Amino acid sequence: MSETGGLFVSLKRLLSTALGIVSTRLELLANEWEEERMRLIRMLVLALLAVFFVCMAAVLFAIFVVAAFWHDHPLLAISVLALSFFVISGLCALSLRRLLHQPPVLFSASLAELRRDRHELGAFDE
Repeated sequence: MSETGGLFVSLKRLLSTALGIVSTRLELLANEWEEERMRLIRMLVLALLAVFFVCMAAVLFAIFVVAAFWHDHPLLAISVLALSFFVISGLCALSLRRLLHQPPVLFSASLAELRRDRHELGAFDE
């Protein structure tokens, strides 16, 4: 009985190949998870910076408008600014709600690799 054709050697090779495939897929999944985590952190930092600077600009603009209309109609200027800020915040909330209802595309590369593996393994069954 030759060692290259033995049942145990074939099973060892099969197990080694299966472990290699699983290991590769898990590494790909871990890499995608890390990339997604870093992308979310960058998005959060940029969003916080954008909110901070928009708030600063809105406050300065409101002070400018109120100062410009201080002698004529200060209450009208303040109420128009407050109403416009309220409308803008409502539009932002609606936009955020729409974004939250969109499905994420997390792990798309891993899923594509698993589909390809399943397709390749299915070709051997025929």
